[in-house]
Amino acid sequence: MTSGKQLKTLDGFRETYGGCVASIGKFDGVHRGHLQIVRQLKAHAQQYNVPSLVIVIEPHPEEFFAEDVRDCPPRLSEAAEKVDLLKNAGADLIYLLRFDEALCQLSPEAYVTEILAETLNVQCLIIGNDFRFGHQRRGDYALLQVMGEQHGFSVVETESVQLGEQRISSTFIRECLAKADFRTVEAALGRAYSIGGRVMKGRQLGRQLGFPTANLALNRPNIPLHGVYACCCEIRTATGQEQSVRGVANIGYRPTVEKQGEAMLEVHLLDFEQDIYDADMTVTFCHLVRPEQKFDSLEQLQAQIARDIEAAKAWFATQSADADSEPTSDVK
Repeated sequence: MTSGKQLKTLDGFRETYGGCVASIGKFDGVHRGHLQIVRQLKAHAQQYNVPSLVIVIEPHPEEFFAEDVRDCPPRLSEAAEKVDLLKNAGADLIYLLRFDEALCQLSPEAYVTEILAETLNVQCLIIGNDFRFGHQRRGDYALLQVMGEQHGFSVVETESVQLGEQRISSTFIRECLAKADFRTVEAALGRAYSIGGRVMKGRQLGRQLGFPTANLALNRPNIPLHGVYACCCEIRTATGQEQSVRGVANIGYRPTVEKQGEAMLEVHLLDFEQDIYDADMTVTFCHLVRPEQKFDSLEQLQAQIARDIEAAKAWFATQSADADSEPTSDVK
């Protein structure tokens, strides 16, 4: 079995793979707790001689039911990023389970019988003891245990991962991001927090103000960070050229120039003048320069941007020699 395959459909799964060891969840952020689940999956899959399968619920149920998705907890990662991270973690198979009206109406018993038993032939289900599923969330861990015995699969509780006294969770990481506590975020994720995307043409406002920016469309209604940050960027052009550049990132809704704008990530790259439109860029957030704020005029915004750049440069200058050569976050 070659690890890291995303399934587009579950049709013919049983005939192709025989069965699986599976886990189900949102896997938002794919943090160290999720990585531990993947390790559990792989260990049990080896025992049963079947592939490991991570079932990622998309969209998040709270997003499906919300009148305005912006009222939901901001995502740490989008679906495609989750898939890539789970591939890197070593999951054999990943499937995005569409959370829609049909799934909502499925009874817990039908959920287990039709999806887990008949379609997937699950040999072992690794799941959190707080997992709820099926119509009106009536299904729980206890029901899984009972129905697992009926259908011949075992149910194993996921192992949590602690960071000191704190259990690592997506909610905890969001709280740390809101405080710009990147040291703790990196420890919880097992990597520095970053957002990636394609560099696109914007309104050229930054260039008009004397500070050109690389603009990344976030394609998400809610974001976990708001403000101006010192950052490190990895740029990959269409020709495959790669380079690392420091920058100053502004992430938010641009309240000075937009009334109800979409979330946008704009990065002024320090000492950099190349044309990188359509390049892929990953922005790693290192240090909070200031919160997002609205200015009364573009002149005030222009003056503040100049101060932001100097503040970011000053922060980079304080880093150790090792961080100076390849800075990633507040972790030293």
